[in-house]
Amino acid sequence: MNKFTLFLLLFCVGIQAQETSKKSYSFSLQQAIEHAIQYNYTSINSGRDIEAAKKKKLEATALGLPQINATVDFQNNFVIQKSVVPAEFFGGNPGEFVEVAFGTKQNMNARASLNQLIFDGSYIVALQASKTYLDFYEKSKTKTDLEIKEMIINSYGNVLLSEESIDILKSNIKSVEKTLFETEQTFKNGLTEEENVEQLNIRLTTLKSNLNYSIRLRDIAENMLKINLGIEIDDELVLTDDLKSLTALNLDLALTNPEFNVEQNIDYTLMTNFVDQRNLELKLEKSRYLPSLGASLNYGYNAFGEDFSTFTNADNWLDYSNLGLNLNIPIFSGFGRNARTQQAKIALEQAKTELTETEQRLKLEYLTAKSKFDFDVEQYFSSKQNLTLAERIEKKQNIKFTEGLSSSFEFTEAQRQLYTAQQDYLQAMVNVINSRAKIEKITTKN
Repeated sequence: MNKFTLFLLLFCVGIQAQETSKKSYSFSLQQAIEHAIQYNYTSINSGRDIEAAKKKKLEATALGLPQINATVDFQNNFVIQKSVVPAEFFGGNPGEFVEVAFGTKQNMNARASLNQLIFDGSYIVALQASKTYLDFYEKSKTKTDLEIKEMIINSYGNVLLSEESIDILKSNIKSVEKTLFETEQTFKNGLTEEENVEQLNIRLTTLKSNLNYSIRLRDIAENMLKINLGIEIDDELVLTDDLKSLTALNLDLALTNPEFNVEQNIDYTLMTNFVDQRNLELKLEKSRYLPSLGASLNYGYNAFGEDFSTFTNADNWLDYSNLGLNLNIPIFSGFGRNARTQQAKIALEQAKTELTETEQRLKLEYLTAKSKFDFDVEQYFSSKQNLTLAERIEKKQNIKFTEGLSSSFEFTEAQRQLYTAQQDYLQAMVNVINSRAKIEKITTKN
């Protein structure tokens, strides 16, 4: 096998590996939402926040459980520290001092200790705070899922809008090409002006340019949807729902207006959790006025000698043990505790005010979203009616133009009016879907 053949074989294998690494997905809107909630990058990290909060709760609980530690210390005093004592202790002259070395060159200590917290007000508050901490991240995950759902609906609708726009532009191009061909033949026979042909050419060029732009927009919208879904950009994606069916579904839902209970809104419950956190911070500062009590049990062995072989002899090891209680009673902190308590009270009142503000803001947000949805529904029916009229006008003008009964300007205006009505109709359908998603996000019970 020569080098060229080997290179060609490796190249083909590489291309095949790239093709097989691509995945293919086919989603309805509901399937896309379910997939994104599980695989969206933000959703994944939000789930990890919950796992981290659970570990944080376990960490707080562990502070009240027995703490056992073992320690081994070794010390080699190659120069032993010396002290001086009166010489007369050893039969010397009064007023003189002699150097004395206390200790041995080799010291080792092995011990185990058990510490148990018996009572501490801050520990009780910490346990409550850990539950609130976990509840916050669980609710944050719910909020993330709602935001992802709305984002997928918007992204899914944008892709469908782009695809519908491409289909309409292709249909318009085909229609203009047919009219242009007929007009060119008429011009060759001397039955129409050259300006009519030129106007149609301008219209055809504009439509082709718009088509190319819409194709690029479709690619961008599809890639954005892939990122929101948590799949690779190179993967294949097929959307099984269409814009008209989704619009019809949301129009049916408009007949049943969901009730709005602000206390069940996820933003409101998150703010309630924030108030609970500030309340616990106040409790924590108050708990610092209470005494704390702890117990400890120690047991160990130590050995001393002039050489290291001392530690190999079990007879040289001396055991010891002790049991202790530690009662800490706070008496006076220079008004520091009182200042921190007052700060916590102020923070709690601020949180309560923010909760009231959130309640009013959410009520306004719901009313605004509902008004926007009602308006978009009206615009949908209006744009649908306008599209029907624009199609009828364009068809009549096309016939008149072909028969020489109207000018190219009148026909061009009819076409322009039709194209605008087509885009307005598509956008109106997307607006209905997005507005409904906004209401569902606000009214969904956490």
